[in-house]
Amino acid sequence: MATTGDKEGDWDFHLRSLSANARDSSAASDPASDPYLLQSVRKIYEICKEGGSEELVARAYPQINKLFHRCITALPQSQTSNGLLLLTILQFFLDFGEVVLHDADPSLRTFFRSCLSREFSDPVVAEATLDFLNMNMKKLLISFPTLLPQFFPLLLKLIAWNGERLEKSFLMILPAMMSAGSFLLLFPSLLDLPILVVALEKVERSSGTLVGSSIASIQKSTAPEMLLALMDEAYTGSAIEDRGADSGSDDNNTIDVADPVFLDLLKDENDGLALRHWTSPSMVSLLQAAINTSQSDRLRQALHMTPRFLALYFTTALRDVNDSMLCALLPLLMSRYDTMFPDKVFSFEVRKRLSDFMLAAFQQSPDFIALLKKPITDRLGEAYDSPAKKYLVQAELALHLCWAIGEHGAGGITHKDVARELFESLELLLYENLSSSRLGLSQESAVDSNIAAFRKSSQARLLCFVVTAIAKLATCHNELLPRARVSLAKVARSQNSDRRVWRRASDYLGLMSEPAICLSVLGSSTRHVNGPGIVNWSEGGSKMIAHIPFYILNEQEGPPFHDFSFFDVFPRV
Repeated sequence: MATTGDKEGDWDFHLRSLSANARDSSAASDPASDPYLLQSVRKIYEICKEGGSEELVARAYPQINKLFHRCITALPQSQTSNGLLLLTILQFFLDFGEVVLHDADPSLRTFFRSCLSREFSDPVVAEATLDFLNMNMKKLLISFPTLLPQFFPLLLKLIAWNGERLEKSFLMILPAMMSAGSFLLLFPSLLDLPILVVALEKVERSSGTLVGSSIASIQKSTAPEMLLALMDEAYTGSAIEDRGADSGSDDNNTIDVADPVFLDLLKDENDGLALRHWTSPSMVSLLQAAINTSQSDRLRQALHMTPRFLALYFTTALRDVNDSMLCALLPLLMSRYDTMFPDKVFSFEVRKRLSDFMLAAFQQSPDFIALLKKPITDRLGEAYDSPAKKYLVQAELALHLCWAIGEHGAGGITHKDVARELFESLELLLYENLSSSRLGLSQESAVDSNIAAFRKSSQARLLCFVVTAIAKLATCHNELLPRARVSLAKVARSQNSDRRVWRRASDYLGLMSEPAICLSVLGSSTRHVNGPGIVNWSEGGSKMIAHIPFYILNEQEGPPFHDFSFFDVFPRV
């Protein structure tokens, strides 16, 4: 065990090492090139931490502060990694800032902008950065709450490049990236993580290793050109031209790494601007190149991580984010439902999480349905008006929206106007189906019979939900009952309806002749109505009557399988 004298000797030795490094002219341009400097800073920090002496902290602070600024100044020309050294200095500032009256906020932001932006691809620096953030998370959230939300694009580049090895550490800091200013922009950035990997790999192929100033130099060199292009677009209305065809690269279907689309993907800070790259021809070229080449190991890892990141993002949103932000997220989610990296497994996993979150948000706040009437109506319209290529995806989204509309009564009994308009959209889905043999598909014949059969099955599944939504909506809003009976009767009499849809419509028509049972079966699960003959299903476990009306929904013909009458269960009026 070291004695007090030994510690004082170590202290003096390491403090002199810092002074010597500051005076060394050969180290002026690259202080981190001294292999013993990091060890000296760590030792000084440990002695200050163990001793708890404010005097020692005050003596060390001037040297350490000067070293920090020298390292930052030398970064553009440095050939040595500065990340570990600067993180150790930042830890000193965080722990002893109050003693020496040092505000660590500018130092932290300088580290992200000047160091991490150049060294995020260094696996050692990346891991150390996440460990630093996790170890100081409580202090960062209290004292610097805007730091991580501001630099979440840079942290996404870090995890995109370093992959699943750092996934656990990244998941621990992901909720801290969510704030009022970053919440909405974080969603598409997480969703586009595989695109970010493709962009980073493109930069590496075009400009060499990512460790250093390659991305920063690209952004710096193209800034005046981008500014002029943006001014031209603002004043003349002309779009910024796509320079993907003139990139000069030998790769097929590539785009210029200095293209504004690329720079938007590779930015380091949250600038508060809406993403626009999915509408750019450059992104089409990038995606085409990714499809035509084999997936890299880094891209495969990003495809695996992204659904898990989204799951945590949605869980945190439902728990911590206010209703106004959640409501604003849902239209963005709907717009991205069919717009994501073209990988089948990835798309399936992501859409499942998008659907689960959307339904959970509507369950938590049914009023969202009324507030989002316009985007919901638009998505229902796309289910029969979209090209055949997108129909299956749009139909899946419409299916979930139909369920939410019916389950929550279009937002509740107070939203009668909204319920009427959504009811009309549901009617249109039905009537479009009755007027053609295939909903939402062009009249051209299907080349593959298996695909045609799958589309027909998907259509029938969607219409079962539409019929159910119409019946449930009319049950909640009684003024819609006559129109619902007409709509369901048209389906029941139609010769073109799928048998499953026909049976569903016929069953609901029969239920509507028994109002109490209809309200028990089709009524909203979030609104309980008491009255003669109405079942409260929350008490079904104790009263043992929950199975009675469901012989209808199980498509069983004939009388129900019980040996007592309904009057034995329900009170007489």
